[in-house]
Amino acid sequence: MKKPSILHLITAAKNASPFDVNMAYDAGYEHIMPYSNVTLAELAGLAQDAIFSRSPSGVKKEALFIGGRDIDLAIQMLEVAKKSMFAPFECSIFADPSGAFTTAAAIVAKLALHLNKQFNEDLRGKTLCVFGANGPVGGCAAIIAAQQGALVQLVTHKSVAELEAKVKHWNMKYQIDLIVVDGTTAQNKQQVLQNADLVICAAAAGVQVISYDALQQAKKLKVLADVNAVPPLAVEGLAFDSDGEQVTGSQVFGIGALAIGQLKYLTQQQLLQQMLHAEKPLVLEFTAAFKLARELLEAS
Repeated sequence: MKKPSILHLITAAKNASPFDVNMAYDAGYEHIMPYSNVTLAELAGLAQDAIFSRSPSGVKKEALFIGGRDIDLAIQMLEVAKKSMFAPFECSIFADPSGAFTTAAAIVAKLALHLNKQFNEDLRGKTLCVFGANGPVGGCAAIIAAQQGALVQLVTHKSVAELEAKVKHWNMKYQIDLIVVDGTTAQNKQQVLQNADLVICAAAAGVQVISYDALQQAKKLKVLADVNAVPPLAVEGLAFDSDGEQVTGSQVFGIGALAIGQLKYLTQQQLLQQMLHAEKPLVLEFTAAFKLARELLEAS
């Protein structure tokens, strides 16, 4: 009898994300089973229940998807799940908490694309400032960009010490060199912008981060990206559907939420499909998401 495909959707949050459920069905999974409020200590038991209840041929037709909101916890869960399996009882695992990994991958891939297209340059050595770095998307984008050689500054509008604790962990784990800068005042934020080649705005929806006047004074700035589609947008003058067009009244090239979202959607969908059709188990997180996002842009 043909084994149906199953995606076990695991999250530490109260509810599984309807976005992820819809994505999984559209990717071709026949059954999606959500597990909410899952702790790290419970992960190994759930993973082994999933794989030991099927023959090796059946295990090939199932996968684990790790959601939630905490990018560090998602990576920990992925690592625990991977260690709890052994051949031939192994299934694919994909971590994408709150869509942060695929969204961050899409942001950095788009930045790299338009930096190359407009200036024939790459990310190496460029000063990239990330606003909204306390959130999962901003934090993950910072890690990806640093791995590509960018000089990444995480701009905080809250506690510098609190963000520095996260950054110390990321620098050690991923062998990168992120730094935290103070953006708690308008003067500090303007100074950050004046030194930036690239900017990512991943702040809360409906919060303007960069005004038109501030943008005019950012003379070094080449390309910026904003994930916010809720008015007011984070960057004054940037259209939410912009895909490398100049921001109104400036020399800066902008990438809006719609362009980022379209690439994020394709990246997540194809990673889910890769697991569904893989002959050997896959372990997917932000590195795989960034690789695929760049490939999708190169092919388009």
